[in-house]
Amino acid sequence: MERTILALNSGSSSLKFAVYKMGASEELLYSGSAEAIGGQRGNFKLSAAGKTVVNEARSLPDHSQALHAAASALREQGVGQLAAAGHRIVHGGRELCTPTRITSGTIKELRAAMPFAPLHLPVQISIIEALAERVPDLLQVACFDTAFHRSMPEVARQFALPKAMWDEGVMRYGFHGLSYEYIVSELGPQLGPRAIIAHLGNGASMVALQDGRSIDTSMGLTPTGGFMMSTRSGDLDPGVLLYLLRTGRTEGKLTRLLDHEAGLLGVSGISSDMKTLLEKRSENSAADLAIQIFCYQVRKFIGAYAAVLNGLNTLVFTGGIGERSADIRAEICAGLSYLGIEIDESANQQSNPIISSSGSEVTVRVTPTNEDLMIARYTVKVLEEQK
Repeated sequence: MERTILALNSGSSSLKFAVYKMGASEELLYSGSAEAIGGQRGNFKLSAAGKTVVNEARSLPDHSQALHAAASALREQGVGQLAAAGHRIVHGGRELCTPTRITSGTIKELRAAMPFAPLHLPVQISIIEALAERVPDLLQVACFDTAFHRSMPEVARQFALPKAMWDEGVMRYGFHGLSYEYIVSELGPQLGPRAIIAHLGNGASMVALQDGRSIDTSMGLTPTGGFMMSTRSGDLDPGVLLYLLRTGRTEGKLTRLLDHEAGLLGVSGISSDMKTLLEKRSENSAADLAIQIFCYQVRKFIGAYAAVLNGLNTLVFTGGIGERSADIRAEICAGLSYLGIEIDESANQQSNPIISSSGSEVTVRVTPTNEDLMIARYTVKVLEEQK
């Protein structure tokens, strides 16, 4: 039985969406995005069969308006009745993790979890409510980015804090789970028993896999943790935060600093975009330093996770930077020869599926991720369970 599924993937200032025909095969019908939501000049795109059908600047005051723009554009393209809609939900708190039909009770629990993800959950709830207002009878499904990491042992999940904090839900949850699940579904046994996946994009993280299961990951309580990202700081000495509080920074200023003004943007002072920094690095020492720190920190996490796994069979690069930047992949791997990693320069420049040399002890792969398809798959699963 074929079903038309809408997959929604929202960030703090963006909304990506896709329509799939799910049945004997999985067919992408439409994909699109709304960018710079809340800014003075947003942008809206819609593609069908790889061809752009809409690409225009338009005012997108909030995520609800972005959802209505997407729904109207799809209707104009002749998209008929949807069987269900699935949402990537960044954080469900301690209780919500498995794909779940969204009810008023679910929304209440998501609101309770807002302190864990104040940048993402409010806008994701607003999209759920806007879609419910537009199509009241449509089944909506929450797909949690933290679910994949529930297999992590307690030794990897617990902070060195009093047990009362653990009981309160202060623990390492991990994120990018939908991305990691897709890679595992694509590569399966090819990953081997000990694998690391590096999801390198505007948001970036890493997971250590033992027999395809998450046993450690770089992001912790929130998506701000781990190694540096485009605008996020990654892990910091807790004393840094105490110092900033003592010197008059408010919670709002800290949030802005750590999530929007740090990372590649903060160090370089010119851009959060890796491609731009690579173009500028030969003439701008700050851009060069930002790239060096990024690669250094990623390399450190790979080394740490190889220790956690007691060896390494496969390293996978995915995400926008991981899939597209041969220079970043090469720079990261250049310091990993002690693990037996050896890159084939030509294969890397072409972003081949395997970029390691024939003599490399570790297979290094470049594998495109697809969070939207994972959302669609889980949405169908929940839809079938409702029968």
